[in-house]
Amino acid sequence: MSIFDLFKRIEKNNKNSAPITHIIVGLGNPGEKYVFTRHNAGFMAMDYLCEHLKVKCNKLKFKALTCDTEIANKHVLLMKPQTFMNNSGEAISQAASFYKVPVENIIVLFDDISLPVGKIRIRRKGSSGGHNGIKSIITYLNSDEFPRIKFGVGQKPTPEYDLVSWVLEKIPENDRSSFFDSISNCPDIVSLLLNDEFDAAMCKYN
Repeated sequence: MSIFDLFKRIEKNNKNSAPITHIIVGLGNPGEKYVFTRHNAGFMAMDYLCEHLKVKCNKLKFKALTCDTEIANKHVLLMKPQTFMNNSGEAISQAASFYKVPVENIIVLFDDISLPVGKIRIRRKGSSGGHNGIKSIITYLNSDEFPRIKFGVGQKPTPEYDLVSWVLEKIPENDRSSFFDSISNCPDIVSLLLNDEFDAAMCKYN
């Protein structure tokens, strides 16, 4: 029996479980060394969302830490891919295929170096903007038409500054208050998007 067959048997045995209709993904890199780094903004936003919902995203499934819960009357799967940032799409595509979740019902939380710390940008769809995690998702899903919530982590100090070094540095202490203020909006934004209130979310938070 394959692991997917086992998952399907578990799902069938849980007769009280409504089908999962949406997936919410926080992007980042697993491991203690990456905690509080700019590139782990998505993980931190997901952690805040889970704390707000009083759930634990700790079940290893689809190469990700997961849990399912209800938000805005929708049954959603929360995910923190453990494949490392550059291969985030692998975990997401497995989950989307298993639950037959359409691309437009996958919401991705991640860092954006083009935005100042504390700023948020919500988009219905779009290109990767050079973000390797988003590139991977687009490749695996063969589509860029998934909503995303970007959390600003600040631009490089100079054009010559190494991008990898910048995103893998920890968010400075003096920026953390603004950053954590921004991710505290995650539960409200996610609820709005799940209710298809994109314009309201963008007007309020962009």
